[in-house]
Amino acid sequence: MQEALLLPALFLSAYLGFALLALGQARQWRRVSGAPPPDRIRILALRLLGAAGLALSLTLSLLRDGPSFGSLLWTTTISLAALAIAFTLTWRPGLMRPLTRLALPRRVAPSPVDR
Repeated sequence: MQEALLLPALFLSAYLGFALLALGQARQWRRVSGAPPPDRIRILALRLLGAAGLALSLTLSLLRDGPSFGSLLWTTTISLAALAIAFTLTWRPGLMRPLTRLALPRRVAPSPVDR
C-alpha cells in the first residue's frame, strides 16, 4: 500500500519542484502571474524550494524501489514532470498561479493595535 502512495507523491514532488524552478525565471513569472518578478531573495527561495522538491522526489523513488530501479524511476519521472510543466506553461499557465503566493503572500492589513 505504501509503495502505491509513493508513486503519485514522487510525481507530485517532481512536478512542483519544476514548477517552482520555472517560477524562479522572470519570463515564466510574468507569464503566470502577469506581475513583475519578485525581488532576488524571493526568486532564490523559489529556486531552492524547487531543488528541494526534486531532491524529495529522488528520496521517494529511492525509498520506493531502492537504488537500482529507483534511480531509473526518478529519471523517468522527472522527464515526465518536466514535460508536464512545459505543457502547463504553454497551454494553461494560470493553473500555476496559486504557487505565486509562495513568493508573494498577501499582505495582511495592520491590526487596530498596530496603528
